[in-house]
Amino acid sequence: MIREKLGFLVFALAASAGALPVYAESGWNQLNMTRGVTHISREIYALHMRIFWICVVIGVVVFGAMIWSIITHRKSRGAVPDVTLVHNTKVEFTVKVTGFQWGWEYDYLDDGVMYYSRLDHQSDAARELASGIDPTTVPHYLLNVDHPFVVPVDTKVRLLVTGADVIHSWWMPAFGVKKDAIPGFVNEAWFKIDKDKPGLYRGQCAELCGRDHGFMPIVVDARSKEDFAAWLKEKAAEQKQAAAATAPAANTPAAAPTTVAAAASGAGSS
Repeated sequence: MIREKLGFLVFALAASAGALPVYAESGWNQLNMTRGVTHISREIYALHMRIFWICVVIGVVVFGAMIWSIITHRKSRGAVPDVTLVHNTKVEFTVKVTGFQWGWEYDYLDDGVMYYSRLDHQSDAARELASGIDPTTVPHYLLNVDHPFVVPVDTKVRLLVTGADVIHSWWMPAFGVKKDAIPGFVNEAWFKIDKDKPGLYRGQCAELCGRDHGFMPIVVDARSKEDFAAWLKEKAAEQKQAAAATAPAANTPAAAPTTVAAAASGAGSS
């Protein structure tokens, strides 16, 4: 009985579906934009088709060049990669840059040199209220530091940029480099100064990072490779000597103290 009712219901639904007019179309003609029945819709369709065929031509050229390049320059035919490409050059030395409130730390990872760079003392004194110092008399007011970031020219310098407290941003307009320094995250940037362009370059922190955000300048001292090598060697020796001088006293054996008991024992034996 139930089977008969279900069969009749299915048959009725099928018959009613067949009786309804079908408005939906299907097929290849649905893959493109419809032409329309008004002047504006036809103009839109014509513009669409012009752009479509332009894209087809571009696609054929681009994919054709890719396929030709892959086949022609494959390894089995003895192709050798070009290491002089802009994004494939070898990094010559790496510096970790850490932003903090309110200054920068530069750590030459492979050379044992690390130092801090902050606003220079003259600018720091002049910026204070009622300091009595005319800011116009201070050279490079708010754009000078006590220890600039020293790098060589004609060398690819890789920066690993991070933050110690809040988000900062290392910005050097002359290099076209601006990287956020985010705590717990390392951003990467690089630059290569032209061989004939040594000198001082100035930038700033470009991320609002607190009260003294406006007093976080960046100064890069670009030197020749020879001058940089001499500076790096001197700086490494200086920091190594300072670290040795401040080594904890626990590392040196102390003389055995004379105890009261030993003194008493000596007095008794005499």
